Amino acid sequence: MQAILIRQPGDATQLYLGEYERPKPAPDEVLVRVAATALNRADILQREGKYPPPAGASPILGLEVAGEVAAIGSQVSQFSPGDRVFGLLPGGAYAQYATIKASMALPIPQNWSFEEAAAIPEVFLTAYQALMWLAKLQAEETILIHAGASGVGTAAIQLAKLIGAKVAVTASAAKHETCRQLGADLCIDYHHQDFVYEIRQHLRPSGVDVVLDFMAAAYFEHNLQVLNTDGRLVMLALLGGHRLGETNLAPILSKRLSILGSTLRSRSLSYQSQLTTDFWRFCAKAFAQGQLRPVIDSVYPWQQVQEAHQRMEQNLNVGKIILKVAH
Repeated sequence: MQAILIRQPGDATQLYLGEYERPKPAPDEVLVRVAATALNRADILQREGKYPPPAGASPILGLEVAGEVAAIGSQVSQFSPGDRVFGLLPGGAYAQYATIKASMALPIPQNWSFEEAAAIPEVFLTAYQALMWLAKLQAEETILIHAGASGVGTAAIQLAKLIGAKVAVTASAAKHETCRQLGADLCIDYHHQDFVYEIRQHLRPSGVDVVLDFMAAAYFEHNLQVLNTDGRLVMLALLGGHRLGETNLAPILSKRLSILGSTLRSRSLSYQSQLTTDFWRFCAKAFAQGQLRPVIDSVYPWQQVQEAHQRMEQNLNVGKIILKVAH
């Protein structure tokens, strides 16, 4: 089969279309004829040699897959060849064929395109895990979502509104309209505005109940300041650094704050499978009714994977960047 491969760790120009052995499904897996996949920050880090795939995972990039079942393992009964499926996998989706655990695969609703389906798994599962399993966000609470126009950010805005929470986001000014259309109550331009001040002035003087953060060290002290009593900080990435300088930790005690961190890719199969089941049980109807939707920034033919990676690295995207896989 053909797949996007990496010559050597480095920038986007190291990606190329080459030949790779087609995978065979294990007894509990399905083999998917890939129609579309999507970019994630993890792909960039792995391409640079900074984020190796988990043990046993394909070395090929790609955490999200949408396509048709080409073959099934001997223990699989819920899918048949020809079924349209999508889901999250630990790697391998930048290819014409990829295997996925049957417990992680979901049926693509009839009116969805492959591109729409590929835009959902990683960002919505990550956002669902953060808001529901970790932060335990409740109706009437208030949440601050950093990087509100990112893939996870756009998913988190929609989920928070579905739960019944008030939503503030940080994003560059050009991306505010998209965030508002998804339901954000307050949009803050992180280039020119102080999010602690803006939230206290325009949303809630006591601060927010939950912060969803990807910046780590760069925002840590301000996140502690903006959280209300019994607030929860959920950290999902270290884009702003992982070492703190002089930081006042007193608010953690005085406001009884909880600080939670998680990644999804390294979680056990049982954890990811249960998360997938819970997510789909909670969200399938909302997707069908249009309360939740994938947010697609752009669709590239996979021959233009270098350009797609460069767009994400330049922070130009609003929502997901999709790769359309040719056969």
